[in-house]
Amino acid sequence: MGSSAAHGQKIAFLGTGKIGEALLSGLLRAGKAPSDVLVTARRPERAAELTDRYGVVAVSNAEAAKLADTLILAVKPQDMGTLLEELAPHISPDRLVISAAAGVPTAWFEERLAAGTPVVRVMPNTPVLVDEGMSVISGGSHAREEHLARAEEIFSSVGKALRLPESQQDAATALSGSGPAYFYFLVEAMTDAGILLGLPRQVAHDLIVQSAIGASVMLRDSGEHPVKLREAVTSPAGTTIAAIRELENHGVRAALLGALEAARDRSRELASGGK
Repeated sequence: MGSSAAHGQKIAFLGTGKIGEALLSGLLRAGKAPSDVLVTARRPERAAELTDRYGVVAVSNAEAAKLADTLILAVKPQDMGTLLEELAPHISPDRLVISAAAGVPTAWFEERLAAGTPVVRVMPNTPVLVDEGMSVISGGSHAREEHLARAEEIFSSVGKALRLPESQQDAATALSGSGPAYFYFLVEAMTDAGILLGLPRQVAHDLIVQSAIGASVMLRDSGEHPVKLREAVTSPAGTTIAAIRELENHGVRAALLGALEAARDRSRELASGGK
């Protein structure tokens, strides 16, 4: 089963923006033949750019639906209705439809496609652009193990992929979908702090970015609990505990709980058609 997405099967990307293109290039690096990858684009010059850059095949939306075993729909949520109207008559139930549009439930697709069509919903995040993405995968009511495995294989080519029940997608959107932004926000604030302490901006930036990378790799590779790693830096009556006391005084932990809850609630609102 493992090699099915890598060999032989045709995969079509409909709406190849930044995330779509990152996925496409990741798949090709993982050994997928460019002749088995189809792309559609609204603008002919974008289609030409993708075929020149990757050697993939540009087709119409209808052709993609007829030719590909797996269709990856990577358009914005608000454009999904129009795309599906165009595609639905051409998609037979032996195809796999993968949606990477935030907040659109699998049931929405199932209502608009032929009965029994397997749909898998995926929430990737922007670090797929550097092969360090976190993608969360949920199957619709007709998606079987083979379909989830195919989606997992595609998204694993640009980072990590994790299967979750669809009921947890809004929570995952708050944590990993929006997650990179919280870290950028933190780096931005810490850089300002470095300037306040008398360091040039670039120096402050470099110190923090490398510290962030080092801390992330230690978290991933050591298998240690974050509390244990933090305690290893926090010596009695030292500089770190002075800083942590200030973070606690300002309610940073409580602010994060509230922020992620707000992101989850907004994801739910958008999923139910809220503006």
